[in-house]
Amino acid sequence: MIYLDNAATTLFKPPGVPKSVAWAFGHLSSPGRGGHKAAMDAAQTSYECRLAASKLFNVREPENIVFTFNATHALNIAIKSLARRGEKIVISGYEHNSVTRPLHTIGARVSVAGSELFEPEMALMAFDKRLSDDTALVVCNHVSNVFGYILPVERISEECRKRSIPLIIDASQSAGIIDIDFEKLGAEFICMPGHKGLYGPQGTGLLLCARSPETLIQGGTGSHSLSPEMPQYLPDRLEAGTHNMPGIAGLKAGLEFVLKKGSKSILSHERELIDFAAGELIKLDGVRVFRSDYGYCQSGVLSFIVDGIPGETVAEALAAHDIAVRAGLHCAPLAHKTAGTISTGTVRVSVSCFNSKRDISVLISAVRSITHDQTLYGKLL
Repeated sequence: MIYLDNAATTLFKPPGVPKSVAWAFGHLSSPGRGGHKAAMDAAQTSYECRLAASKLFNVREPENIVFTFNATHALNIAIKSLARRGEKIVISGYEHNSVTRPLHTIGARVSVAGSELFEPEMALMAFDKRLSDDTALVVCNHVSNVFGYILPVERISEECRKRSIPLIIDASQSAGIIDIDFEKLGAEFICMPGHKGLYGPQGTGLLLCARSPETLIQGGTGSHSLSPEMPQYLPDRLEAGTHNMPGIAGLKAGLEFVLKKGSKSILSHERELIDFAAGELIKLDGVRVFRSDYGYCQSGVLSFIVDGIPGETVAEALAAHDIAVRAGLHCAPLAHKTAGTISTGTVRVSVSCFNSKRDISVLISAVRSITHDQTLYGKLL
């Protein structure tokens, strides 16, 4: 199978990841739950995982890195720590449902800093227009999961710091692919999954904390057991219950892989493939490609539309060619509203460092055959 759905999860992992997961099952119990070897090895593995993440993202204290189940879990903790009912929260026009749904549930007053696709200067102007004295929080997507659009989070962060407005960054599509300097960015929280650009297992995520957040769940931590309240210090405050040690061991291996390979190298490879894909797709009749004219604005994600054929039909036809992509709204209707694709959705191609130019060539050939298949044009929704 040619797997081009890495924005959902990186299916193909470095060899060390499944090996570490398998090893953990027979060797690691629960960290902080005993002084025996299995518990101590678990504590050491979890610490080494935090340490690898602290090196990759420049987090001064590894203890300020919290293990979560995924980016959605991390975002819920961050948002529910800072957002309150009725408060003005400014978000970008490219946010995922993992941001918009918690804000809706809280009852926050959401202001969308919407701007045209692949126009970072316009994005800055949109944020500048909406930031005001009553802005309680800014939540910003680093990279759109639909279009691979890299938003100017560094400059948005500068504006937030000038106005003393806390910032949450959703790094779901950037962690491991684009350099992230936690100390330099100055965000209150940065949220990320372990199973995408960090090449870890599903069911893992990280929350980088500049402050102590509110707890989302409460329970056993292996520390301060007499207290009816959760500990005040990190990471124990947010890690109630038994740790996913196979996942953490695998995430550690994924982080080490990214550290060794380098985010810049990974991004360069992904951009080369996406540039090639965009250049070839745009040559096909009836294919609309969402690409950036500025290379620095787009990562390894590319969306396109085939005129007259629903995206889901295109994805099904590609699956018949043993090519995995994703079609639809990608859990990000706001991004599609902003970009003007809410009525059609898109077909999304997303690559990893394990994809090749040959994979893209096969994709192009398959899309070409689909655009010439007249029977598909009858499958309109």
